[in-house]
Amino acid sequence: MTAIAHPSRTRIKLCGLTQPVDVADATDAGADAIGLVFYPPSPRNLSLAQAATLAALVPPFVATVGLFVNPTVDDLLQAKTAARLSLLQFHGDETPEQCHALAASVNLPFIKAFRVRPDTKPADLLEYDSICRAGGHLYSALLLDTWVDAYGGGGKVFDWSLIPEELAPRVVLSGGLSVHNATDAVLRVRPYAVDVSSGIEREKGVKDGDKMRAFAAAVRQADTRLTPATEQGTS
Repeated sequence: MTAIAHPSRTRIKLCGLTQPVDVADATDAGADAIGLVFYPPSPRNLSLAQAATLAALVPPFVATVGLFVNPTVDDLLQAKTAARLSLLQFHGDETPEQCHALAASVNLPFIKAFRVRPDTKPADLLEYDSICRAGGHLYSALLLDTWVDAYGGGGKVFDWSLIPEELAPRVVLSGGLSVHNATDAVLRVRPYAVDVSSGIEREKGVKDGDKMRAFAAAVRQADTRLTPATEQGTS
């Protein structure tokens, strides 16, 4: 089998930001995207006014991602306007068809969370990605998270060996990531992007700027180890 090249830089999404200082810390850490949660039961949920305040602080070329669980079109329209969203993240029971219809209603691309169960097989991930991809151009990627009996992620790691080698370079890896395992995760999985929320908090719903920067540094450490010396020398 031909080896699949790892992108020269793993993209980083820092999710569940709730305070203006979180945006400053995330961008200082070098985040490619920030995640804003629009799911009332979550301790990281934002009102439209709070989301608007945070979105106004996001610099150019940093994506603003809205996380939703079984939203209505009106939910998406209001959040898109308030937070100037550039990408949707569906974390509920939405089918691929529903994801495409919802995304089309606001003309935004989306990523779909797939919560990996203990009995999930590599073929299941490939099939689901294929179904999503066949639905239209607004589908961007699968976000792989750990199955828990709740929505929005549970801060637990799943078996990374379940991710097929041919799928890994285009997935967003999530689920229990932290500074302690980020380097290993990138080295082992080689995903397109990583997504972290609870792993950069000092308590539930309260972000920690030092942890954000340490997490990003751990990802970059893996990137450096995966980048050929010849490529490093041409930068």
